[in-house]
Amino acid sequence: MNTFAIPKFGAQLGNGSVLDKVTPDMAHIVNTYWGRFPPMDTKMNQMLGVFTFVIMIISLCGNGMVVLIFGTTKSLRTPANLLVLNLAFSDFCMMASQSPIMIINFYFETWILGPLWCDIYAICGSMFGFISIWSMCMIALDRYNVIVKGMSGRPMTVSLALMKIAIIWLFATFWTLMPMIGWSRYVPEGNLTACSIDYMTRDWNPRSYLITYSLCVYYTPLFLICYSYWFIIAAVAAHEKAMREQAKKMNVKSLRSSEDCEKSAEAKLAKVALTTISLWFMAWTPYLIICYFGLFKIEGLTPTATIWGATFAKTSAVYNPIVYGIR
Repeated sequence: MNTFAIPKFGAQLGNGSVLDKVTPDMAHIVNTYWGRFPPMDTKMNQMLGVFTFVIMIISLCGNGMVVLIFGTTKSLRTPANLLVLNLAFSDFCMMASQSPIMIINFYFETWILGPLWCDIYAICGSMFGFISIWSMCMIALDRYNVIVKGMSGRPMTVSLALMKIAIIWLFATFWTLMPMIGWSRYVPEGNLTACSIDYMTRDWNPRSYLITYSLCVYYTPLFLICYSYWFIIAAVAAHEKAMREQAKKMNVKSLRSSEDCEKSAEAKLAKVALTTISLWFMAWTPYLIICYFGLFKIEGLTPTATIWGATFAKTSAVYNPIVYGIR
């Protein structure tokens, strides 16, 4: 079967449901739970297609610019910026591998590329998402090391940065290949236009994978990011206080060389930290909740919710170059 040909909808599993458009080669991996829902409105698919196209263009341009600038400007090729470069490259690859396929399937209103491309799509989404999240975590830890530990911290070198990047990619590869060898599996999302980890099957095998994976790819990096920025802000605040007290003792207004600075360093840093953590939460938390709805058999999960959650999570690839690179 030519997977790029006009699909043949022959499964007829749903009797007026989402499953009516399942292609025969995908029927065996589609959860029958989705048969209780009517097909998603064509306008909704079109809206999702346009939204995906817009964030794809913004992300590819933004991350491509960061990769180009950081890769070609000698002064920016610092050890710490290698982590930013890795983040931008990962986000670029995520949108390049995910968005065109999603747009194609939004057009046909179902997954038309067959089981193999379902696996490839899900592997790429999981891998690049993992790499992006842990790159953000390593950036936060590097800032913590420089600002909080100062001279006592281990300095970031090119070899250390490359080692961290290699470890991130190795762990991402491990976790994303596990479903291919029997620990969980990749299946279509609720409205059948994207593929992801199986979070609807009640067996312990996929459940154990999702719980362990969420600990590694969500809770652990989130804790480390919050931990790092908490102590960074505390350290900078203490430094600012010491500067003000010293200036007072010297009977001067400020010890700063730039009096035109409107905001203190701690306020700027707090803003960056709050922006980073908030946007991280906004992008990934809805999709985690969706996965847990399926995992714990909570009523209310719909095909529209699953695809919006999966699509919205990819917006992290849009703002990351702004927060970490361009800004």
